[in-house]
Amino acid sequence: MNNTKALTSKTVVVLGGSTGIGFETAKAAATEGAAVIIVSSNQQRIDKALEQIPGGRGIAADLSKEENIKGLFDKIGQFDHLVYTAGENLSLANVDTMDFDKSRQFFNLRYWSAYAAVKYGSAKINEGGSITLTSGTAGLRPGKGWSLAASICSAIEGLTRALAVELAPIRVNCVVPGFVKTDLWGNIPESDRDALFAGAAESLLVKHVADPSEIAQAYLYLIKQTYSTGQSIVVDGGGVLV
Repeated sequence: MNNTKALTSKTVVVLGGSTGIGFETAKAAATEGAAVIIVSSNQQRIDKALEQIPGGRGIAADLSKEENIKGLFDKIGQFDHLVYTAGENLSLANVDTMDFDKSRQFFNLRYWSAYAAVKYGSAKINEGGSITLTSGTAGLRPGKGWSLAASICSAIEGLTRALAVELAPIRVNCVVPGFVKTDLWGNIPESDRDALFAGAAESLLVKHVADPSEIAQAYLYLIKQTYSTGQSIVVDGGGVLV
């Protein structure tokens, strides 16, 4: 078998696939022969992303609403692999300044919408298919101001294990990225962001902050690895060890 075309005849749906990790995952899957469908709320970002995804399709949808997610999978029909990477810009806040109404919105897209994607997407997945969700190392090693992020990450990892049991033999796994250079850091002022990345790179065992394409390889591994389920794969440059 030609490993560079390992996903030929498979359809991969990437929610959040127009930028960052989702885009790199979609691009990598297409390179390996998959028919790729990316979903994002922004049609312009979809159009730009599809310029680099051979044969790819794009659907614009607001994933914060359950009815939109249901309609999305009704439109897509049968497919093989679901990847959920959708998320808004990250926000840090200490507990004494936490805005709970705003915090619920973060939980909505990163957790509840992922759950809804599984609810409506899993019935459309072909035999041998998989679901890969997205967490983060905040759940394993949170810093000050990371209580919301840590809560979401831990919830996703628990959900992954529960869904692997409930949806078997569909495989359900999760990627747990560390620091990654993506647009999701856009809420942080540029100077602070650069300092954050520089400090992280210095502390990491691999001495650099990840490019999204490095993290995308973990999603491809879990799509193709037919014996892993209920697992959360940490890809963090050794961040949880230092």
